[in-house]
Amino acid sequence: MLEFRDVTVFLGGVRILRNVNFHVNQADTVAMIGPNGAGKTTALRSVMGFTRMTGEILFDGRELSTIAPARRPGLGIGYAHEDRRLFSAFTVEENIVMPGQVAKFSAAELAHKLGRVYEILPELREMARRPAGSVSGGQGKMVALGRALMIGSRLIMLDEPFQGLAPALARRYSEALRALRDQDREVTLIITESNPKLLRKFADRALVLERGEVREGSLSDGKDAA
Repeated sequence: MLEFRDVTVFLGGVRILRNVNFHVNQADTVAMIGPNGAGKTTALRSVMGFTRMTGEILFDGRELSTIAPARRPGLGIGYAHEDRRLFSAFTVEENIVMPGQVAKFSAAELAHKLGRVYEILPELREMARRPAGSVSGGQGKMVALGRALMIGSRLIMLDEPFQGLAPALARRYSEALRALRDQDREVTLIITESNPKLLRKFADRALVLERGEVREGSLSDGKDAA
């Protein structure tokens, strides 16, 4: 499904990822854990084409460098940024459907995908007509998840989704991820997180990023994230 081959990324002259190699299988739920600054966000941004890198990233055996960043969501890749990046003047629903419109989904497909989002996140239906700029930070994380679900038919990448969430919203977010997994057994999830304990209930495996390098890890305790 997704494979990194000797991926190295420099940002501002600093090497963030160094010769990273790993493979994620279809239908895996992978926790990418590690301290702040370890390179987790950079790894996801590299999949989307937002970094300058060496090495190769393959998606379904196809080298992503041959595909423009703007076209990568059309491969079925959904990405929820850590900072949500909502368009505040647009409604919640307009933010959710935007990736599908960019991918030129038909009206029927947009309606089908939106129905899937609302089935997993019914609270978004209630907020659909609200300006995205009026929602709370935690609600914005849910909107960002809905937007990733709209386009992410094959792979969904969530960057620090629990960061800053109150306990009740963190539980609700976890419930939504479990509902997604129950509804679609084939979709692949990659979730970055500094605290592996938050992902213990539904992640299949852990990848630990430390000092720009990756290794297989464990969700059994917090030691791997230290």
